[in-house]
Amino acid sequence: MRRTLATLGVAAAVAMLGDCAPAQIAREASPAPESIDVRHYDFAVTLPESGAVIHGVATLAIGKARGVAALPLDLLLPIDSVAVDGHVIAATRRDSGASIPLDAQADSARVTVWYHGAPQDGLIISRDPTGGWQAFGDNWPNRGRHWLPLVDRPGDKASVTWTIDAPAALTVVANGTRTDSTTRGGRTVWRWRESHPIPTYVMVIAAARMTASPIPSQICFETGGGGCLEQRVYRAADVPRVPAAFGEAFAIVRFYASVVAPFPYERLDHLESSTRFGGMENATEIFYADQTFRRGTMSWPLIAHETAHQWFGDAVTERDWPHLWLSEGFATYFAELYGESRWGHDTLVARMRTMRKEILADARAVANRPVIDTIERDPLALLNTNSYQKGGFVLHMARRLLGDSAFFGGVRSYWRAHRDGNATTDDLRRALEERSGRELGWFFEQWLRRPGYPELTTSWSYDRRGRRVYLEIAQGPRFGSYRFPLVVEVTKADGSTARATVEIPAQERSRVAVPLDLDAPPARLTLDPDVDLLAAIDTPRQRQ
Repeated sequence: MRRTLATLGVAAAVAMLGDCAPAQIAREASPAPESIDVRHYDFAVTLPESGAVIHGVATLAIGKARGVAALPLDLLLPIDSVAVDGHVIAATRRDSGASIPLDAQADSARVTVWYHGAPQDGLIISRDPTGGWQAFGDNWPNRGRHWLPLVDRPGDKASVTWTIDAPAALTVVANGTRTDSTTRGGRTVWRWRESHPIPTYVMVIAAARMTASPIPSQICFETGGGGCLEQRVYRAADVPRVPAAFGEAFAIVRFYASVVAPFPYERLDHLESSTRFGGMENATEIFYADQTFRRGTMSWPLIAHETAHQWFGDAVTERDWPHLWLSEGFATYFAELYGESRWGHDTLVARMRTMRKEILADARAVANRPVIDTIERDPLALLNTNSYQKGGFVLHMARRLLGDSAFFGGVRSYWRAHRDGNATTDDLRRALEERSGRELGWFFEQWLRRPGYPELTTSWSYDRRGRRVYLEIAQGPRFGSYRFPLVVEVTKADGSTARATVEIPAQERSRVAVPLDLDAPPARLTLDPDVDLLAAIDTPRQRQ
């Protein structure tokens, strides 16, 4: 994600279970959800001609541990009725939804919820510039509960089916593949299905007056299911053309497929939308801010970032919010990797230099909290420089430390092991350790579980007898001492350059020899010339 900072479906469900009395509602604290696994959501939602009131029926197929006697359901709209395995039951109201009684001896259940109301968030209902009614899902991080019955946390992924009854003038797009659409009496019922488990925060619909344009490709890009990937751009009916930046869309997918795995879903659509974020990585249907289409500001980095999320965030999802960097850091860095592959190494160096400046300038998140932040309870507050830029820079340093073969091999192993599931930072560490044969606990600890970065004061001297340059480094006390490799570029008197890497230990002061044979003092030393180290580095001065 990018910061900017009465229907056929309902009628069929009612006919199946009969005339249901309203659920009894009281107040109760939320039970712990760890022993509940929602395997599939079936949402049937009726959208109005105007206004904000929706009607819905949701059926959840769940697995659970024996002994669990309640489903903690997140839903902020009024609940009309609830049934478990076909039997109408009374639900107990809690702050963010309802507690649904379950058979404690069973290991699965089928829960159906009838509900209605005007969403205050989550489903963003508005008028388009021509006055037409429109709605876009906007669930991240846990706002889906404003319009859908969910177990609303990233560690519980599920497949999803949508049945959306909407005015016939609207086009409806949802996760996965469209299986059917039927128009009758000025209404159209749309059916979509996503067969892969995805987190609830990317389970959304778009319903608006939109025009679909395919993105042409000369070759077949294989998906995880074996077919050829199709990409489309959906733009508002009054927007005359598709932004030119989408010409990069297939090259972006091709690059990620080459370094990670084939595209993990059935299709990929790019939609102009009216939601909170500049870009949102909803599985198979990326939403972009309306103004990026209208102002012509759509850019390849935004498309590359959101597309990378289809692999990192959607297919492999952080188990809980402190590990958000596994989504945002990956998307940030892999967008830069695409730029490197497309426009060369200098592009990556320039963008990493900008990223490092942004990290060093953040006196709030970076200076005070680690990337893996177990204190912050508001996921929205984690959309910060730590999760994005610093997380991406940590991946860059891991790549430089391990080399491309071990780094990308480890990332592929990590992705394959956790596809359609969840992961933690330790899962990534273990995959990189196995592939590289190196112990990396120290690396993950200092860069991800501590605030800040090294602050280096440097100087150098030349030893004529040994024909060596000695580098002296003092690490500032604010964030403590770090261990890292450091590239030193020596510029000789004749203007030629040579480079060597020195290992700096995690101590306050270090003196290391640069392993280059030099017959005269250098004209200049440049530290970290390709911006491979996250550190505040001064210009080294020569000691007399």
